[in-house]
Amino acid sequence: MDGRRRLPGFGGRAYELTDETPVYVISVAAQLSGLHPQTLRQYDRLGLVSPDRTAGRGRRYSARDIELLRQVQQLSQDEGINLAGIKRIIELENQVAALQARVAELSAAVEGAAAAMQQREAQVHASYRRDLVPYQDVQQASALVVWRPKRGEQ
Repeated sequence: MDGRRRLPGFGGRAYELTDETPVYVISVAAQLSGLHPQTLRQYDRLGLVSPDRTAGRGRRYSARDIELLRQVQQLSQDEGINLAGIKRIIELENQVAALQARVAELSAAVEGAAAAMQQREAQVHASYRRDLVPYQDVQQASALVVWRPKRGEQ
């Protein structure tokens, strides 16, 4: 599953809910992550987890934010990594994901260019003139031909 859900909206129009859709207020996010709301505020201030904001500046967490909160808690409590280290780990993971996406994008571009090149090569081959006789290497004969100039041509 890719984390997308279609929900009925107002006026009969449906809207799509993804893992990045900010829907949880801080109290619900705290309950879902098993952390105190004040801890979530601290993580936001430190830049570990950055929820979206409403017009009134209230925090709205997505399902992905909740998963990241759980990951931060696991790294902190189970692995003993401090918050600065966790922030660096998250930054590096985001950088790796961005680089992987760029590699996939460039690979697709290379494949597209290779396909275009093959198509162009096929067009060139199709444009060859077929009335020309291809050159074939003549086998050397073992016969000996002697040439003698006529008398007077010397």
